[in-house]
Amino acid sequence: MAKDKKVAVVAIGGNSLIKSKQHHSVEDQYKAAQETATHLVDMIEAGWDIAVGHGNGPQVGFILRRSEIAHKVEGMHEVPLDVCGADSQGAIGYSLQQNIYNELKKRGINKSAATVITQVRVDANDPAFQAPAKPIGGFMEEDEALQKKEELGWDIVEDAGRGWRRVVASPLPVEIMELDAIKALINSGTITITVGGGGIPVIASDGGVIGTAAVIDKDFASAFLATEINADLLLISTAVEKVALNFGKPDQVEVDQMTVAEAKKYLEEGIHFAKGSMEPKIRAIVSFLENGGAEAIITNPENIGRALRGETGTRIIP
Repeated sequence: MAKDKKVAVVAIGGNSLIKSKQHHSVEDQYKAAQETATHLVDMIEAGWDIAVGHGNGPQVGFILRRSEIAHKVEGMHEVPLDVCGADSQGAIGYSLQQNIYNELKKRGINKSAATVITQVRVDANDPAFQAPAKPIGGFMEEDEALQKKEELGWDIVEDAGRGWRRVVASPLPVEIMELDAIKALINSGTITITVGGGGIPVIASDGGVIGTAAVIDKDFASAFLATEINADLLLISTAVEKVALNFGKPDQVEVDQMTVAEAKKYLEEGIHFAKGSMEPKIRAIVSFLENGGAEAIITNPENIGRALRGETGTRIIP
């Protein structure tokens, strides 16, 4: 990337799009995206060029659920998981780019936003494929689950007494297929929404690629993108203002700054970061910084501006 500008990859979590279980309609998500857009445009105003990665877990869940109901009630074809990922990238991208555009116009900033439907290649031999563990879709009765396993080759598990669910692999990203287009957009000053939901997972096939049923962690994909475009900053926007040690315990303590060595020590201790939420974020940041990244920040959407000024958030440095 051209280095006469400051480039950041901003990974926004589900809370940037769905505020609560009571607020997940399309209109609610649009309103949440509107709020997120103001924080992103604050970054633009502060002189950053940005690529935005986002989560899509709940949205893919909704698409799958609609597909399952339509199949049961009307005999409609079911939507494959990789296509659900593409659908969600388009819809979330639309919501974000429209709100970003409107906010830019409001402030008189002459820039635009664009969404890249992004495929991310994973290794077909990634060990994750041998141990699928990411639950997707709705709950099923045992007989239906066994039928899906038999007919469609699904991996299924019994989920804590609540019913049976499909599980898929969560492999690591190895190549962003649209990388050249993403670089060209960022170089042109376009706010680029990409690697949505971690990207649509594809594997190499007959000299090209083909979609596969998997879920790539969006923080790992955003960190991988940040490395690939030589970004100055990886900013992970999540539900908390700062990272905490001993999270949820009486001796919980918030962290203003940590080094990669400290982050790795805390990861090793295994008691600080929740497996499905903070741990992958810290691991993704460690990977970015070990691959030449200069700094990373974790904070919540409303504190992005303050965190960039060093007033809050957790800063992680090499």
